[in-house]
Amino acid sequence: MANKTSDAAIYSAVYIGVETVIGISAVFGNILVIWAVRLKPSLQNTTFYFIVSLALADLAVGFLVMPLAIVLSLEINFHFHLCLFICCLIIILTNASILSLLAIAVDRYLQIKIPTRYRIVITSRRICLSICTVWIISFLVGMVPMFGWNNRSSLSEEHQHYLNCTFENVMSMEYMVYFNIFGWVILPLITMLILYIEIFYLIKKQLNQNNSKNVRRGVFYGKEYKTAKSLALVLLLFALSWLPLSILNCVQFYNPNVKNLSLYQPTIFLFILLSHANSAMNPIIYAFKIKKFKEAYIHILKTILMQKSQVPDTGNAEHTMEEISKD
Repeated sequence: MANKTSDAAIYSAVYIGVETVIGISAVFGNILVIWAVRLKPSLQNTTFYFIVSLALADLAVGFLVMPLAIVLSLEINFHFHLCLFICCLIIILTNASILSLLAIAVDRYLQIKIPTRYRIVITSRRICLSICTVWIISFLVGMVPMFGWNNRSSLSEEHQHYLNCTFENVMSMEYMVYFNIFGWVILPLITMLILYIEIFYLIKKQLNQNNSKNVRRGVFYGKEYKTAKSLALVLLLFALSWLPLSILNCVQFYNPNVKNLSLYQPTIFLFILLSHANSAMNPIIYAFKIKKFKEAYIHILKTILMQKSQVPDTGNAEHTMEEISKD
């Protein structure tokens, strides 16, 4: 029993340390993304509104979700509804990150599907409406447990008011598996997979048809193909980050005995860290591979180091994604 307690303390300490590093990285990286878009007019177009929304969601994950996840790992005694609200807040912010990823995938699909009408269809007003919809849906989905779909009725009377605050103590696994995981993790993942497959198909088709006939269109779709490869990497990392935790939650729901295994605690910690690490990866995937973002990063860091107040930029505010992507 002493060894088991000691191992749990070690796992918890390592988890808290790594979670802290990931949180700091996510906060720093996503602040850079937002700062870059704010200061460089050449990055201020409809495409990058989605990237800013994603950065805000991931910034909130780093700034709020990860500290709250650490609180949950400590099993502090809280009022039931306070503990439940903490868990709901985690779901709201992580869902906002996932849905922002999906919104970016839809945006890139439309850029390929309707390139000539893209700027007419995808207006600033519609982008703002889409972003608001992402956050409203995330809030509504995350707050469902506060309205009754939780574990309170299954707890003993003494724990219905104050209890050791952990995710599993207050959250209904039926809600997590059937509603949250299947509806707001698996379904967006499948949708993104279909969109990226269609993007590659359309690009290949256009390159085969137009490359020899229209050089300009060939260059456009060639650059979009490079962008699509980055999106494929995003999809892969998204799946690697979120599926392990989702699968483990499903396994635990259908077979509760897995919680008695000695490897369960370190495994659940590892998978939580993987899901949170996705928020630190996104600035690299969506920003670092775009030349204008890299230039903005350098200017920002120089500004900080040299205590200058502005980041120079002479670019046009209407540059498209393909114009500012790496060659």
